[in-house]
Amino acid sequence: MPQPRLRQSTVPLRERLARAVGASRTALLSPPALRGWGISTAAGVFLALTGAFGMDDAPLAVRLAYWVGLCLTGALVGTAISWLFARDGRVEAAPWRYAAILALSITLPFTVVVWLVTSLVFYDDVSLRTLPGFLPPVLLITSAMTGLNFMVQRQPLQTHAAPAGAAPPRFLDRLPPRLRGGDLYAVESEDHYLRLHTSKGQDLILLRLSDAVAELEGVEGAQTHRSWWVAKDAVEHAQRGDGRATLTLKGGVEAPVSRAYARALREAGWY
Repeated sequence: MPQPRLRQSTVPLRERLARAVGASRTALLSPPALRGWGISTAAGVFLALTGAFGMDDAPLAVRLAYWVGLCLTGALVGTAISWLFARDGRVEAAPWRYAAILALSITLPFTVVVWLVTSLVFYDDVSLRTLPGFLPPVLLITSAMTGLNFMVQRQPLQTHAAPAGAAPPRFLDRLPPRLRGGDLYAVESEDHYLRLHTSKGQDLILLRLSDAVAELEGVEGAQTHRSWWVAKDAVEHAQRGDGRATLTLKGGVEAPVSRAYARALREAGWY
């Protein structure tokens, strides 16, 4: 009995491993990951050329190999950890809290790597007494790199279409009576109010945009600007220029696309 069960269980396990490996390869070669590799390489070259942390006496070739190698290794670790976190939606829910957790998750194990490599390359002596001294600089660089990557690769908050038969999005209950039954095109933040753009006209309600986006899950759309959420079906055409874009919606409303979100929305097929 045990032997047949063992043979049968190895097939699903192999399939799961194959899917995990394939997904990880896709994550490592995705456009955000490739931009991360570029940022890490540039950071490594900068740290090497400036002789950061008192390493200006070492030969340039050694500094380049040291810093670029460590930065790329850190990017690999960060990509793997961020892929694990991103699978359950934690990134969109609280991006900067997630960034802090990500920086700490990279720092703790990576401090050991930096301590070991530095001790072998520059001191030819591995002593556990020096390990705690590596934690502050590794945390500093990891936090800076994580923050830089988040600013460069910031993703817009997105909402997704509900499956057939699902309940209507909660936000639709907030529409004033005269707008109900119409199509929602966009939500625009104006101070503490939200301007609703619909097929039946416009109106204001008192609500924060972040709360509105949370309640709009069930309608396919995205935040295109810090003060705009747009329904994807409402976009008629886009005008691009100087790294930005403007979306023209049904009814003639124009919604801006900020530089921070332009690349992500373009890659998602919005324009």
